[in-house]
Amino acid sequence: MVLLHWAQRLRVPYPSLLALGGVCVAAMPFAAKLSIEPQLALALFVAPAVMDSAFELPPREMLRNWIPLVSLAVMLVLATAAVVAWVGVKFAGLPIAAAVALGAIVAPPDAAAAGAVLREFELPRRAMSILQGESLLNDAVALLVFGIAVSVATTPDQALTPLIPKLLIAVPGGAVLGVLIGKFSLRVLKRTAGTTSSIIAQFLIIYGAWILADHIGLSPIITVVGLATVAARRMPEQTTARDRINITAVWITVNLVLNVLAFLLMGLQAKSILNQLQGAALSHALSFAGLVLLAVVLVRIVWVMSYGFLVRRLRPGGPPVRIGILVSWCGMRGLVTLATAFALPAQFPNRDVIVLASFTVVLGSLVLQGFTIRPLIAALKIAKDSSLDTEIAANRGDMLDVALQSIGQDSSAEAAALRVELAALRKESNGRDRPRTAYDELRLRMLSAERALIHERRRKGLLAEDVYEYLENELDRAELDVGTDSIYLD
Repeated sequence: MVLLHWAQRLRVPYPSLLALGGVCVAAMPFAAKLSIEPQLALALFVAPAVMDSAFELPPREMLRNWIPLVSLAVMLVLATAAVVAWVGVKFAGLPIAAAVALGAIVAPPDAAAAGAVLREFELPRRAMSILQGESLLNDAVALLVFGIAVSVATTPDQALTPLIPKLLIAVPGGAVLGVLIGKFSLRVLKRTAGTTSSIIAQFLIIYGAWILADHIGLSPIITVVGLATVAARRMPEQTTARDRINITAVWITVNLVLNVLAFLLMGLQAKSILNQLQGAALSHALSFAGLVLLAVVLVRIVWVMSYGFLVRRLRPGGPPVRIGILVSWCGMRGLVTLATAFALPAQFPNRDVIVLASFTVVLGSLVLQGFTIRPLIAALKIAKDSSLDTEIAANRGDMLDVALQSIGQDSSAEAAALRVELAALRKESNGRDRPRTAYDELRLRMLSAERALIHERRRKGLLAEDVYEYLENELDRAELDVGTDSIYLD
């Protein structure tokens, strides 16, 4: 809570402070030795993160931006993995397969780490959509490379050729499995709607899909993406408002808890590794980790700027240089990199050096880029994109028109009063947030008076606890119905 508070005060991505917090906890002399089973790490941390990202990104957006997404999520990931692998072989003497595994671990950036900062500046929506799509698709590419590298490193006598047919089946097979599980999940969630078991069922389905795909040799991450695509398209139509509020709150909490746990594990494992490496070995490992961080940052800058230059030469009106600079700096590594590092088998060649380098990339990128992204955006002076506000206002106006038409034949006094309120709302609806009318202010005043009454009666022991909880929940839902600003936690 303290770190979240200071992240808001300092106006930096909260993972940046979580990373520093993990280091501080690990530095304490009484910090316990804590680890996680490699097989559990990917499923625990990555499955819900992928589900959350994929749920918010419709396939049509990915198709619309497929060229930059292929460049960032496929080509850049492979280029980063290759450069880091070369650094690993050249400067740390890593086996080629182990070096490629390190490259795959640090290749995928977590664009969501900068989401709150980027959204606040109302940057071009297409750039935001591309960053969101990149953070989803690059995980799949990196994990495929990681799986191949780990398989080769742990079974050096096995030929690589037999893996090719499995890879050709893993991606499309995972997509088909995800769609089938998605359709099945809709039926399950429809039967459990309105109950606490509905939220539990969601997590059982997500983790079950990941485990099943992994067990039968399909891509777990593609399976979860397929599941999320079906759920995002159909679930909103069969979910009640109360369920949506509860589900959103649970997902925000789960993602936060998983981030906190991952960065805590990062600090504790880093402490254990540092205790094992002494003298020249430690100095060499830290120097190598710094080189990997530098390589990761520079490769992204060179790739993104070169891509932008090429597109502008081939097609006038391509991405502006300022957007390219910003996108190239949004390469912070986060939860997926940590989870993949945790997933390295215990006997993996040079595991300590690879894990230490991975943690250094996460910590270094979150501190270096996380604390400077806001000044960079201000210095670039990128024009605000108001198209989101315009489209929201236009559609909200149409919604209010339909609402007025639905009570057109009602001549009651209640309908007349509602027409006046909706007309006032229609007049003031010209932006992203639902405007507050004079009626809303009166409602808030009345709700505040009602809330003060039940608080007073509760303090005096005149109101039973179960009655208080029921009335408080009723007031909360009524207050949510009044126009409020949008709230994001990224």
